[in-house]
This record gives sequence, structure tokens and C-alpha cells, in this order.
Amino acid sequence: MNEQPQQPQPQHPSRPATGGPSLPPPRRGADWMFGGVYGTVLASGLLAALHQNGEDYTPFYDASWVLVTAATAALAHGYSHHMTTHQRGPARHLWRLLTRALWNEWPMIAATLPTVLLLVIAGLAGWDPYGVTAVGLGLNTALLFAWGSFVAIRVGYRLSSALLIGLADTTIGLAIIVANAVIK
Repeated sequence: MNEQPQQPQPQHPSRPATGGPSLPPPRRGADWMFGGVYGTVLASGLLAALHQNGEDYTPFYDASWVLVTAATAALAHGYSHHMTTHQRGPARHLWRLLTRALWNEWPMIAATLPTVLLLVIAGLAGWDPYGVTAVGLGLNTALLFAWGSFVAIRVGYRLSSALLIGLADTTIGLAIIVANAVIK
């Protein structure tokens, strides 16, 4: 018999090599959801930072900067992912991989849309900037809870653990609210 030596199977990063509890393997389909968390945190930080005391309130300008910053961050994030996994091959194939890496960042931009919409409505309705910031930060904090819980359930956590993960994501939103109050 001509037996080939068995190659060691690569160890999944979430599974320990020896002993200890193992985590379920991550689901590739859930990767896009992490962009939602990034985009929501980005929108919260921008919402808190864009309007300063004593300056004119410009919600349309602020909305455009949230979108431009999200798009730029998504492009940079996708490009860096592409470069860190860069493979040799025909240029056409590499461009296709780059395009896919950039396209996969759409959730980061989409997650900023509630903040953009709020700013546009605030501009049309003439809402008070402090109220808009408070509502926006509260909305984004609730969205962080939802994103964290949803992603955790999607990748295989039980409901109780997923809700705790959602609460952990909520603390990021609360930290931005506290920073906004302290800095301003």
C-alpha cells in the first residue's frame, strides 16, 4: 500500500489546540454585520464632534460629513483587508478581489444612514442642535445594543449571552455620550 503521510489539519483560531472549551466556528455570512457596529460607532463620534458651542448649526453639512467619512473609512478598511490578504495572480483577478473587499464594506456606510437621516430631518424641521445630538446618540446607543445582540445570535451565542454582548456594545455608545457631555 502506498500511504501518504497525513497532513496536520490547520487549527481554527477560535478553537484551542489543547484542552479547554472550544468556541463554535465563526460564520462567514455574519462578517458583514460587524460593519454595522463600526458604522454606528463612527456616526456617534461624528455626531458628537461636529457641532460645537458658539458655532452655526449646519445639519446638512454635518450629514454630508458623516457620509463622506463613512465612505472614506469603508474604502480604507476594505483596501487594508485586501492588502493584508493580497495574493499573487492575474491583475484581473486582483482587481476583482479588491472590488469585492470594497463592496463588503457597505454595512459601515449603511449603519450611518440613521444619523444622516436624523440630521437631514433636523435641518428641514429646524430642530435644536442639542436635542438632535441627544436623540442621535440615544438612537445609536440603542442600535449598538441591537447590532451586538443580533451579531452574537447570528454567530451562535445563546440569547442570554447575546444580550450581554449587546450590553457591552451599548457601553461604547454610553462612553461616547459621557465623552460628549464632559468635552462640551
